[in-house]
Amino acid sequence: MGHSQYVIDENDVLRIAFLFFFVNHVARERRGQCFHNFKIQVILDNMKAYLDIVKNVLENGKKVDTRTGVKAYTIAGTIFEHDMSLGFPLLTTKKTPFRLISSELEFFIKGITDKKWLQDKNNHIWDEWAKPQKAPYGHDEISKKKMLEERDLGPIYGFQWRHFNAPYESFDSNYEGRGVDQIKKIIETLKTNPRDRRMIVSAWNPLQFNEMALPPCHYAFQVTVIDNKLNLLWNQRSVDTMLGLPFNIASYALLLHLLAKEAGLEEGKLVGFLADVHIYENHLEGAKEQLSRDQNKYKLPKIETTNWKSIFDWKNEDSTIINYESYPRIPFEIAI
Repeated sequence: MGHSQYVIDENDVLRIAFLFFFVNHVARERRGQCFHNFKIQVILDNMKAYLDIVKNVLENGKKVDTRTGVKAYTIAGTIFEHDMSLGFPLLTTKKTPFRLISSELEFFIKGITDKKWLQDKNNHIWDEWAKPQKAPYGHDEISKKKMLEERDLGPIYGFQWRHFNAPYESFDSNYEGRGVDQIKKIIETLKTNPRDRRMIVSAWNPLQFNEMALPPCHYAFQVTVIDNKLNLLWNQRSVDTMLGLPFNIASYALLLHLLAKEAGLEEGKLVGFLADVHIYENHLEGAKEQLSRDQNKYKLPKIETTNWKSIFDWKNEDSTIINYESYPRIPFEIAI
């Protein structure tokens, strides 16, 4: 008999073990033989969905030119999906810095556009970007230096979340009460009409693209409540699979966690609709190294948030990852 493989979660181990012994018993009784080739593989959901995307791009991606000047192997469209009850989706096949992810999310939730706020928290993931009117985008050394030195990022993600389409002036202007506070609106809806199907937050504002350091890659998200569980689904136009996507997954998982806490709901599913999904040419060896690692060596961690008042008072230090173990980090150079 050929091999049979069952992909199961941790809770099914006892049931599948019983099934294995039962099938062998029936085989011996009825046919006088065992299923010697019957194979059971226990696979915990340790970010298999993410690793499957990496494998898909490596196997099926087409080599294309990109804006950054670095060629990338690219596929058109895939979906990431994770059940939050299985653990917090922080990669275990390479070390992923939760501190950077959580402080960037706080930066977005507060609607801040001053990258010095991040730098003061020793977070440098936005260092190379700047508002184009103050430091025009370019690959030459003079442009790179200006972009590095300029602190204003323009009306990027958090600004659109909290002040959608308010006229943008500067990183240090007061925008209170200006534009549309999309985060406030969905929280109000979650508490008053949780089955509403229009709880969408968009960072995609073509009217202000020319003022942004970078048009949003993950440009919108929606929350939907089913059976008292809050689910979050995000849309992403451009997906840097090796460097950016692990951050995006953990960031939206953290946002899901915070919104569920704010609304008094359970945590449901995290889903990502991913469009132009790519692995840069200079990331190939790191991608192969990551796929070679045993995804089941470490369990997914849990998340715990303390000092809770509201999502608007939340600080990234209030959320802690519990029992996080992983393989060492894999360095990937960012493509600007």
